[in-house]
Amino acid sequence: MTITRRTALLGGLAFALAGCDDAYRGPERTLTIAAGEPGGFYLAFAEVLAAELTRAEPQLRCTAVRTEASVENVQRVRDGTADLGLALADIAQSALSGGAPFGKPVPLQALGRVYENYLQLVVRAEDHLSDLQALAGRPVSVGAARSGAAQLGERLFAVNNVPVEQLHLPLGDAVAALHDRRIDAFLWSGGIPTPALADLNRTTPLALIPLTSVLPQLRKIYGPLYEQVQVPAGAYRGVGALGTIGVANLLVCSPALPTDVAAAVVRVLAGRAAQLVPAQAVGTQFLDVRTLIGTQPVPLHPGAAATYQALHG
Repeated sequence: MTITRRTALLGGLAFALAGCDDAYRGPERTLTIAAGEPGGFYLAFAEVLAAELTRAEPQLRCTAVRTEASVENVQRVRDGTADLGLALADIAQSALSGGAPFGKPVPLQALGRVYENYLQLVVRAEDHLSDLQALAGRPVSVGAARSGAAQLGERLFAVNNVPVEQLHLPLGDAVAALHDRRIDAFLWSGGIPTPALADLNRTTPLALIPLTSVLPQLRKIYGPLYEQVQVPAGAYRGVGALGTIGVANLLVCSPALPTDVAAAVVRVLAGRAAQLVPAQAVGTQFLDVRTLIGTQPVPLHPGAAATYQALHG
């Protein structure tokens, strides 16, 4: 068997983690993760992470909390009503700078870059809507009011000068509204596939509008946080491969999070990556230990940075 550099790195990381298990016991306390909406990837991932944290560190009793996603999650971390939160990198950037909708800077640190979010502009297949311009004047949900999708959705239509009738519906309401023809499209930022979309697709055949043509203008105005990603063919039945916009999904915390708690979470992220994939995303998404430290623009929590350094030798 040929041993590649990646194999050696991951093997060394696993060995380091195994060695630490005997020498380290996690802190004793409860831990809450501000997650996302039912039917979405955020909540599914947070529930898996909470279960793995509790299993690996029995003294850490961890739970995932349902929220409207990124903006609310950052607000909960800021206000101390959640210990950890999942947030898109562009929302975290706005929080750090005090941009909309936060009003003043929010001190944030990160424990890891966990997944890539896919911006999905969902329409009914029978309507044959193939680009943003086709949505001009139509009712479109850009996401729940305190979600990352809503901020990116507003930017998306603004930079293309496409006026739409914007609504802010939670995922479940948006799914029902599209099914009932009360809206013509909705934006969702999440994993591939998203269970709620796959379920809708069984009764209302769906299509996704490609969004890569918007990417250069978004990057020009807002920087390199937005990336081109590919929705694989067959991620949703009947939907072919297409390009869209990706944004890193970060696990963030307050600088006040105790160092031992940060270390315990990082040990699970790095050591149990294969187990931190919700069942619906197996085969399409995975947690890559090599990119966990890529949390820009949010700095790593000192406890996280020290743990990654120790694990990587």
